[in-house]
Amino acid sequence: MRDRQLEVYGLFERRATERTLSLLSDEVIAEHEANPAGPHSDALQRVLRHMRRAPIPGKLVIVAVRPWEEYRLAALTGVHGEAPEVLDDGPYATEEEAMHAVFLRRVADLRAGVA
Repeated sequence: MRDRQLEVYGLFERRATERTLSLLSDEVIAEHEANPAGPHSDALQRVLRHMRRAPIPGKLVIVAVRPWEEYRLAALTGVHGEAPEVLDDGPYATEEEAMHAVFLRRVADLRAGVA
């Protein structure tokens, strides 16, 4: 017996990803780079909302190695109590630079069909 719910969710996810990809433009990416913390345009808000729905395992986060001086990216494992895996990206001098680096990685994943 097929699980129709999984089929419908897969269709929803594909359509949501297509809509999000249609919103991604050089202007939206430049807007995020200029002000990663916001406020954001409607298009950028929609892109970020879609990206935030990603599953926990593999989700990128920012780690303050030395607060206000050095930041790095890490990937969550999805296992409760297990430390995130710090990536070789960076270091980034500001939290905003790290936020934009996470955004660019998520954009690349989205365009590659990973997200």
